[in-house]
Order: sequence, then C-alpha cells, then structure tokens
Amino acid sequence: MDKNYGLDRVLEPKGLTPATAWKINNDRNLHSKEARINLERIHLEWDNFQQIVSSCGFDEDKIKAKIMDLVEKRGKLHNPFTGTGGVLIGTIEEEAEDLVSENDLRVGDRIYCITSLSCLPLHIESIQEIDYNYGQITCQGYAILFEASPVYKLEKGLRPDYTLAAIDEAGTLFGAYNIAIEHQNKNIVIIGRNVYTTMMYSAAVREAIGPMYNVIAVMDKYAKESLTQEEIETVMYPLIKETYFVDLTEPIKSFQSMIGKNPLVGEADQVIIAEDIFGAETLAVMMVKPFGDLYFTAVENHYAEAQIVAESMGKIMTMYAFDQYIKDYPDFTIRVVKNIQMKLDEINRLYESKKRKNKLTRNRAKSIMITSAGKEDDFVYQSQVTKSMIDEVMNIAKYDCNVIIQGETGVGKEKVLSLIHQNSERHGNPCIKINCATIAESLAESEFFGYEAGAFTGAQASGKPGYFEMANNGILFLDEIGTLSMNMQSKLLRVLQESQFYRVGGTRQISVNVRVIVANNVPLKDLVDKGKFREDLYYRLNICKIDVPPLRDRKDDILCLAQSFVSNWTKKYKIERELSPEALSALYDYYWPGNVRELENVIHRLVISCKDIIISGEIVDDILNENAYGDMIVSVKKTFNRSEHMDFHQLMEQQEKQIIEYALKKEGTTRKAADLLGLPQTTFARKKLKHGL
Repeated sequence: MDKNYGLDRVLEPKGLTPATAWKINNDRNLHSKEARINLERIHLEWDNFQQIVSSCGFDEDKIKAKIMDLVEKRGKLHNPFTGTGGVLIGTIEEEAEDLVSENDLRVGDRIYCITSLSCLPLHIESIQEIDYNYGQITCQGYAILFEASPVYKLEKGLRPDYTLAAIDEAGTLFGAYNIAIEHQNKNIVIIGRNVYTTMMYSAAVREAIGPMYNVIAVMDKYAKESLTQEEIETVMYPLIKETYFVDLTEPIKSFQSMIGKNPLVGEADQVIIAEDIFGAETLAVMMVKPFGDLYFTAVENHYAEAQIVAESMGKIMTMYAFDQYIKDYPDFTIRVVKNIQMKLDEINRLYESKKRKNKLTRNRAKSIMITSAGKEDDFVYQSQVTKSMIDEVMNIAKYDCNVIIQGETGVGKEKVLSLIHQNSERHGNPCIKINCATIAESLAESEFFGYEAGAFTGAQASGKPGYFEMANNGILFLDEIGTLSMNMQSKLLRVLQESQFYRVGGTRQISVNVRVIVANNVPLKDLVDKGKFREDLYYRLNICKIDVPPLRDRKDDILCLAQSFVSNWTKKYKIERELSPEALSALYDYYWPGNVRELENVIHRLVISCKDIIISGEIVDDILNENAYGDMIVSVKKTFNRSEHMDFHQLMEQQEKQIIEYALKKEGTTRKAADLLGLPQTTFARKKLKHGL
C-alpha cells in the first residue's frame, strides 16, 4: 500500500496531489500518519527567493509580507511564478499515533526535511530574519510532514544555513558525483551561481575522482557583489585551481577570452551548469569536449537551448538533468559538507564581514521576467521612462503654477493629476475634475462661472456656484480642454489673468484662488497651429508641461501594472487569481493601443472569465486577439466619423496595414499569418515590408 503523502489535505482543486494543487489544508491538527514540525529555518529555492525579493525591491517588510501572504493563500510555500518552494529545518512537536518513523525519530528531535515545501502544509506566524547569502528565512510557525516525507536528524556541529542550502542541492550534487565517477572525468568545469554552490559541486566531484583532478570555476562577473576576486579565489583554493569571472550573456566573447589563457577550457570532460543566466548553456556547450558530459542541475537552466546550440555546432555530447530523490543522497551530501566544513565556515565569515545583501545581479535580471516595481501614492511603475516622468511630476507639484498634461487616451493623465494634488500645498483642498467634452456649448458659461437666481428659464431659485467657485483654494482640472469653443476659451483666459469673474446674471465680482491643470489627448500646440486653440490661452496655461508616454513606450510597466490590477480585482471579488509566466509574456508583447485603461479592462475580463486560479497564456491570447480585431473595426468607424472627405485608396491602405498587423500579432510568424489570410507567404512578406511592419 502506498504511503500517505497528503491527498486528504488537498482543498482546491480536488483530485490533484499536494504538489500540483493550488491550495492545501494547513490546519495544525494531525491526520493519520502525520507529524507536526516547529519551524526554525526555511531555505527557499534560489529562483523562488530571487523572484520574491526582486519583485519587492529588496524591501524587507515587503519580502516578509509577500512570503506570508503566499503561504496564507495556498497553505504551502509554492511560488506560482517559478513553480518552486524550498526545504526546512525544525523540531518535531507531535506525531500521529500510527506514524512509523524509518529513522527512529522522536518528538523533540531537530530535523531537516528534503521534501519540497511546495508539497507540505505550512503556516508561518512570523519571520525574524532574511538571509540574502543563502536565500533563507528564520521564522516561527509549523509544517505538517507525511509518512512519505523523507526526514533526517540534524547532526550537531553543522551550521543550519549552509547545511540546509546543501540539502536543497543534494540530488544534483549526488548526480554530478555519479557521472564523474562513472566516466572517470578528470577535467571539470563548474559554471556556478555563487561562491557557495560552486564550492559544493567542486567538493562533490572531488569525492568521485580524488586528488588527481582539475576543476575550473566560471562565474558571472556581476556575481562577485562586494567580494573581491582575490577573496573568492583564496576561499575556494585548493578545491578550485582556476576561477574566471565573465559576462555569461556574451558566451562567445567569454569563451575566446578564457581559451586564450588556458587551452584546456575547451576540452572539459564534464561541465556542470548550476547557473540559470541565459548564455551559460551556450558557454557550456563550447567548453565541453566532443562526446563529453553536460550536466544541468535543473532543467530550467536552458537545457533545451543547449541542445539546439550543440546541434548547430555539430557537437555530440551526453546531456543530463538530474534533480530527483534517491535514498542515499542526503547522507552523501552531509558527508561532503563535513569534508569542507572549515571552508564553509570561512565563506560564512567572509559573508558576515561584508554585511551584504546578495542582490539581483545585472545579468540575472535579464533572465527574470518579474522585476521590482516602484510606487508613488497610487501610481505603479517599473520603467525608467516612467520614473523620469514621476520625478518631474513630483518637482512640478511643489510649485503653484498652471500645468498642461498631454498624452494619448488611457495613459493615466488623471493619475498624474492625483500625484500633483496629493503632493502640492493644496492637498487639503478640493480637486474638481471636469471633462470639457461633455459640456454643451449653451451651458458652458453657467457651468464654469455659475449663475444667480432667475438668471434664465429653468435656473435654480437659489442660484448655483460654478466650477471655479467649487475649486476655490484648490485645483480645477479641465480634461479635453481642446474641445471648448473659441468663445469659451476667451472667457477662460480672462479668469486666468484676473482671478475674477461674474456669475451669469450677476453684478457682483467674485474673486478666486485656483490652480488650473488641463489635459488633452492631442497636443495643444498642434491645435494652436491649426487655429483651433487660442495661442494666448495656450501660453497662459503652458507654465509647465508633462508628457505622459503611451504604454508601448514604457513596456517595463506592463508587468507590474498587470499584477497590481489582478490584486485589486481579486480583493474586490474575494477570489484567487494569478497570472502565469506565459500570460505575463503575452501581455508584455501586446501593443496596447488603449494604453493603461485597456490593460486594466483586459485584466478585469481575465479575472472574471478565467475559471481556474492560474490565468494561462492561451486565455490572454484569446482576449488580446479579440481586442486587436475590435481595434481594427473601431479605427474604420473613427475615420468615417471624423472626416468630411476621405481618400478611398488611402483608407484601403490603412486597413490593409492593420489587417497585416493583426495577423502578425495573432499568429506570431509570417508563415502562419499568411496562412490565416489565405495569402502566399511571399505576397504577405512583401506587404509586411511595404507597411514597415
């Protein structure tokens, strides 16, 4: 009979295992053949740790909150973006009466469990510290272990930080050892993630091939952080004889640089790839000898790309990706840790002397889709373009002057207004927002300046204050100001010049103190040049001008905005939804003609229409393709509505361009797009070139 591995703990969706379920029951009460562990330390898998800390901008409070929120949502530590969890150290608090321990473990024993926390019920009450060097947290709470969970007693004298980190690498360490001993590999290259992992793999292969070996370490040049090259080489010697720091994102240049110093660099019997920066796999293929061994510590380390590179080079080799449980490997890992314990302690002293945060390196950032987001008040952003604009807005907010905000429809002009209002001296006074396009010409004067009792038929008996009176001592925001008539523009100019006006039907002059901020989706200067906007009013308003870029020009904002919108809508509807990496990629690649407003609308639709917790890339593609076709039709309607005279041939050219663009975005390749439209690929390619697509 199979051992208990927690099927009765699965909550959502039913019928899956704890590892694949979205949510599991983390109630502390024990079920049959379970044990409860008091948590001491959790080691997060490296991609999991990097994704969380980078998405939180290395803000410790945010990191702690993110981890605890993730565990609360899912009942386990399982990052939906990376699909990974971690391992733990703790103390056995209670065991079910029918639980039989293979390793004779008892209540009170300090243990480590090598089952991933993506499979185990977990509850974290508090997080005390974050260890950036190893990707670990010290915390209080509990975990539920099952009969099938491999558990081992923690030996005295070994520090929990590097021991737990080694346990997380245990399967791959044992795999590297087995390949080296089976093939009697003597010349080995380790493309390491950091000093610690590089040394652990070196110690593992030394167990296999003894003292007559040659190990070369290659690390990304940005992975040194605050450590010097001399410090790293000293601490790794004599386990590693040579260490190269290169730019892994430029593998050809890096290989040529190394082979010029040591010809053996291109004749490695075995290359171990423990780094997931894109480019490491190409460098590994170049460094391994023909019929040599390429060993990936994780399939995610671009295993498939390495196959393609090897085929393109006509190079035959054996490729391995080993990361599975074998009964003996924890004992092997602890033996390796003991053998190099003095070196590991030396690394720890080096880490502690620097008091560093092992932040995301420049090249690793290229390999991580989700990056940290900034936030000013309610304005979420990630791109440098937006950051520069925000800096400008925050500066302008301090000065009590008129402002023009320009940008396409849906870019977030009102968000910019809110930033100015909240950070200005007038933040405690009203901010009146008016859309000028909705005001009828016959009512414009009374709406702006108000009216006295009996001023006209239908007027309120008590009269009515206008927009300027309502905004007194605050801000008056006039959106789509370009739609106002020239007559109304002249009256508006007089108020801006004198800060005084008369109500309609009134004889008493009213004085106001108002900061006027205006917006338009067409540059006002263009309207001035066409004679549709008063030049003197333009210069009265144009003390400061803010251009809000379209979303297509600040694509780095798309991911953080999408996540923010998902969070907002799921809180509103009290449901769980997460965007898969494929969904995020599809959102990133879309051209967003409707800008941020369209993105928010799409996310809203996805949250409602998706029946699963994880929003897939396929669902996103369906909605975006529907939007793309809809935009094409809307564009035709707008052309008819806005133009008194149309050029048929020009209109057809525009539509052909949009159809070609739609097909490309829907299908992704020229061949598939041509098939969609029933055109020969050569014809489609010619039209694509004609329209500059």
